[in-house]
Amino acid sequence: MAPEIAGLLVLAAFAAGFVDSIAGGGGLISMPALLLAGASPVQALATNKLQGCFGSGTAMLAYARAGHVRLREQWRMAAVSAAFGAAGALVARWLPADLLRVLMPAILIGMALFFALKPGLTDADRAARMTPGVFALTVVPVIAAYDGFFGPGTGSFFMLGFVLLAGFGVLRATAHTKTLNFASNAGSFAVFAGSGGVWWAVGLMMAAAQMAGATLGARLAMRVGAGLIRPLLVATCLAMALRLVGQQL
Repeated sequence: MAPEIAGLLVLAAFAAGFVDSIAGGGGLISMPALLLAGASPVQALATNKLQGCFGSGTAMLAYARAGHVRLREQWRMAAVSAAFGAAGALVARWLPADLLRVLMPAILIGMALFFALKPGLTDADRAARMTPGVFALTVVPVIAAYDGFFGPGTGSFFMLGFVLLAGFGVLRATAHTKTLNFASNAGSFAVFAGSGGVWWAVGLMMAAAQMAGATLGARLAMRVGAGLIRPLLVATCLAMALRLVGQQL
């Protein structure tokens, strides 16, 4: 690979880590960059999961160190996310990805409208509509399996679930999202690692950039809170929707 192409992939990974640590959707940046660099769809997905593990893991640890998530309390939910992320990757070849590409733009636009227009979305917690156990056995498996199979918007979906169903404030939801997103990334990567499609050298360079971007993004999110997370989440959802529509035209 030409050095300038590798450099652009590293820059894309930094931007992806920054955005993903705040609002999710980093794959919207890193996946197209890998495809434009000449990766096949399987190579792009496998390499993206490699570097995504480092980015989401870095953000998870940053939020944990600041006390916004207790990893010891989340390990069961994270284990469910990892298992279903792997399951999604295993069954990817048999599920209708084209159907998801048709449905996803409408879902993402709906999410953007929810976070843009819903009053009272702050960093304060609200009454939960679902117990943690039910959340772990219903919402987490669906989103994690989707991450292993398709991927775009996984962090945003976890965010919506935590805010709407678990009653979390925006910042706390972001912190917990990174834990589950790291787990689903790790589970699906464990499947893709054996496919022979990982660009290891480039993927590890991108991983270092992802870590730097995720560190910066998590620090900004914790400093500003919902005032930063909400608008970036809205913009990310709309950008993902437009990207998916553009792929169909």
